[in-house]
Amino acid sequence: MKRTAAEILREYGPFRGNDNVHGVTYDGQHVWFASGDKLNAFDPASGKLVRSIDVAAHAGTAFDGQHLFQIAEDRIQKIDPGTGQVLASIPAPGAGADSGLAWAEGTLWVGQYRDRKIHQVDPQSGAVLRTIESNRFVTGVTWVDGELWHATWEGDESELRRIDPRTGEVLERLEMPPGADVSGLESDGGDQFFCGGANSGKVRAVRRPNRGAPTRSSSEKRGTSKRK
Repeated sequence: MKRTAAEILREYGPFRGNDNVHGVTYDGQHVWFASGDKLNAFDPASGKLVRSIDVAAHAGTAFDGQHLFQIAEDRIQKIDPGTGQVLASIPAPGAGADSGLAWAEGTLWVGQYRDRKIHQVDPQSGAVLRTIESNRFVTGVTWVDGELWHATWEGDESELRRIDPRTGEVLERLEMPPGADVSGLESDGGDQFFCGGANSGKVRAVRRPNRGAPTRSSSEKRGTSKRK
């Protein structure tokens, strides 16, 4: 298992009126983050907040190329990012104990915090298709180039972990510095992760380890499966 210190490239926020950051996702242009009673979008180039949607936003956030998905207590809501309208909802597998959320392979991937699990979920019915066990609390989930990563946060320690999606074995660990808690995780489809900073009100960009091979741009990847 490879273990290295995480390289923080940039910090965004805190954003006025948003004291907490929960779920995080990226639509190819803006970074979205959940702050309890709103979904907020900012420009990662300028760091400026560009819009907010008034919707329950308590945990993980995901984007499928067209719609936002947001954990709201014991539900996962499907949201039109243009209008802010909630189009549909399905039960969340943890019934209120869910954390991270990601989109890949046409399905949702839902982290359960204290249960230390990641569920693959049918976005139409909410049915659990399979479950991956972790040995740490799960606070964020993302797929990129066939790699499954999840964030952990226990006590004063936070990490980004690459795991084997079949066995849950930890393959790589990026250790965050003390105080840099991770409450949500998303890849930009390229060389960085966006990490929710919990009650710091910040979002941090962290360098994704170089695999030594070129990757497609994030704009080419948005709306397609992150697992190849």
